[in-house]
Amino acid sequence: MKIALLGYGKMGKEIEQIALQRGHEIVLKINDTNLDELTVENLRKADVAIEFSMPSTVLGNIDLCFQAGTPIVVGTTGWYDQFENIKTRCAEEGKTLFHATNFSIGVNITFHINKVLAKIMNGFNEYEVEMEEIHHTQKLDHPSGTAITLAEGVIEHMERKKGFQAWLNDGTEAKPEVSADTLLIEALRQEAVPGTHTVSYISSIDRIDLRHEAFNRKGFATGAVIAAEWLKDKKGIFTMKDLLSF
Repeated sequence: MKIALLGYGKMGKEIEQIALQRGHEIVLKINDTNLDELTVENLRKADVAIEFSMPSTVLGNIDLCFQAGTPIVVGTTGWYDQFENIKTRCAEEGKTLFHATNFSIGVNITFHINKVLAKIMNGFNEYEVEMEEIHHTQKLDHPSGTAITLAEGVIEHMERKKGFQAWLNDGTEAKPEVSADTLLIEALRQEAVPGTHTVSYISSIDRIDLRHEAFNRKGFATGAVIAAEWLKDKKGIFTMKDLLSF
């Protein structure tokens, strides 16, 4: 399989290593030093593109892949306010897009368990639910896309939660007061942290934590390459739920 890497930073290089180990070929590597090579013509040389760039460039990269007819796997977050537009265009134009807030197999198992746990905890009002996410200091968006997905899983199955509020705990603002129907997501940024997410249920007598801690980027990279392999001969818009058959 011939792969185009859109965003050749730390994640892009990790994906490259995994892809080569699995017998694939990298035909295009794009970062901010060679944007002139990001063309429809060059994208057509790839069987699939894997996109891990920035929120400011991801929509343009999706558009170019759609123009080229190249299936795209999108790992960048921070663009979901435009998701419905992309979904509609994908369907109307017969394009192929695989998106995930996190490609780690372990994280996606955690997503599934999170929904099951939230459904159980819906009947126990004495437990308050909170969330914390920790990432490296280079991560631009907060809360993380993974945290948003976890929050949506909680809100879907807990009647007493209607929405969420993010708090970037960088020492500049005190912990905000939130209404009882709001889930607070505390975001922390620390050096060299690939990603840690914790959903906590706390009562006056005990605490239940659902936690996923990534030790490195290999899980994310491997999942992205597996998604690219899985997309072969498919049309439409897909997620890790489709790949894992949850």
